[in-house]
Amino acid sequence: MMLVRRALGAACGARGWLASCRTGRLEVGQTWATLASVRAQLPPQQDKNGNGSCSLLQSVRSYATVSRKREAFPSQLDDLPPTMLKNGYAGVELAQSVDDVVKRLLSLEMASQRQKMKVKIQQLVDKVKRHPDDCGSIEVQIAVLTAKIRNYQEQVKNHPKDKMHKRYMLMGIDRRKKLLKYLRRTRYDVFENVCQQLGIQYTFPPAYYRRITHRWLAKKAFCQKVYEEVKRRREAEKLTQKTISAKNAPRSEEH
Repeated sequence: MMLVRRALGAACGARGWLASCRTGRLEVGQTWATLASVRAQLPPQQDKNGNGSCSLLQSVRSYATVSRKREAFPSQLDDLPPTMLKNGYAGVELAQSVDDVVKRLLSLEMASQRQKMKVKIQQLVDKVKRHPDDCGSIEVQIAVLTAKIRNYQEQVKNHPKDKMHKRYMLMGIDRRKKLLKYLRRTRYDVFENVCQQLGIQYTFPPAYYRRITHRWLAKKAFCQKVYEEVKRRREAEKLTQKTISAKNAPRSEEH
């Protein structure tokens, strides 16, 4: 409605009518009726094709902007029940006997993002830890990095221009890749269990790493050109040999 009012005020120059629209004294039906009367009074204008038409509605529509809604990215915290207690209150008996208001304050329903992340990290750690007091093994480090990486992925997906969290995500992926590589080399059965429990899809690294430089790229392009030229000359030699052998074949038959 505000867009229609602005266009009508600019076209008619009627300040009183625009003020009355702003105050809400005109209804929707009266607004469109006034718009139709104004359209009838305006002279027709030529468009690009030479046809006469009124550009008032086009000017009204030009105020509207199309907003593209981004797809909702599923969060890893969606599976946490809101009635679940925070870390440190699950084993307390007094937390079960308090009233509903206190329970809501101690549960994840009123928890922040950081508190929910602590609960999610603890859930992943419980799946792969070696013993109940384990808090620093390679499996636990991989579980903590996995939860943080997924959190960074959600942030980058919802905010594509957030370069800081994207950098943190890449650093975490690199660190987890090194730990998984070491665990795969030393304890393969534990490596398979960690990937299965945490839902990690491990991709094998390349057998050979080389730092790409301008000199190396130029040398590679030159070698490629040499290879193609040698290949072309060999094919030409084979073709000439075939033609020579085809010419000499009838002579040998005559003899």
